[in-house]
Amino acid sequence: MGEERENCSSASTCDRESCEGCPSKEKPDFREEMNALSNIQHVIGVVSGKGGVGKSFVTSSLAADLRKKGYKVGILDADITGPSIPKMFGVKGPVEATEDGSFPAEAEDGTKIMSINLILDNEETPVVWRGPVIAGAVKQFWTDVIWGDIDYLLVDMPPGTGDVPLTVFQSLPVDGIVIVTSPQELVQMIVKKAYNMAGMMDIPVLGVVENYSYVECPDCGKKISVFGESHIDEVAKELGIEVLGKMPLNADFASKADAGEVYKLDFDYLDKGVEVIGKL
Repeated sequence: MGEERENCSSASTCDRESCEGCPSKEKPDFREEMNALSNIQHVIGVVSGKGGVGKSFVTSSLAADLRKKGYKVGILDADITGPSIPKMFGVKGPVEATEDGSFPAEAEDGTKIMSINLILDNEETPVVWRGPVIAGAVKQFWTDVIWGDIDYLLVDMPPGTGDVPLTVFQSLPVDGIVIVTSPQELVQMIVKKAYNMAGMMDIPVLGVVENYSYVECPDCGKKISVFGESHIDEVAKELGIEVLGKMPLNADFASKADAGEVYKLDFDYLDKGVEVIGKL
């Protein structure tokens, strides 16, 4: 109490009772207003504690599955230095812009997408920006993009717990996050990093998806654990979260993503994830 009074501008006139309701005790709200021409119902962050776990593919697959359920879906590609969402959906820039804002590109299946690669003159140009500039670009994808009517906006975040995830958690009204991981032994550590960051920001964790879970033999159907035995069920139980899906390694996944046709894949690995998101 003494320290709070020292930091309070009204310390000389307030008492314990009045201090309890003092605005200085409330958490600051850093959320940005969405574009006036956008109407986004739910924002879902897709995160990972480390790179190389196929987070963008899981984001794309969840978006495509939600579209097949009839939802209006958008993807905000917040992985500014490693954007891959446009490639997976076969869309290219430049996007159309007016004085009211920019319009996202629209894939063949109707998924709306905004990514730095849809703004650059050359999609192969590297983005060599410092953290605050990258974070600013992500905020502009929220404030300056005319998304229209969207039921679910999935935010594909860069790996780790740095500037961009922090910016998204603070600036956007995130309803929950999906954590993407892989079966290696260090899974427990990386899932917990993402889980703990969400807890610090008061963001619900909807569940976890394990990618590269196994390879299925095309001849006998046996599941082979290329990256070791899965520990995701144990970790999820310990943290009190759901396993939303286990994705195998599959050559067809890669070929469809490379061809810009990720939305043409038909599988049920993420049905639980779509069900949980659809209940928000």
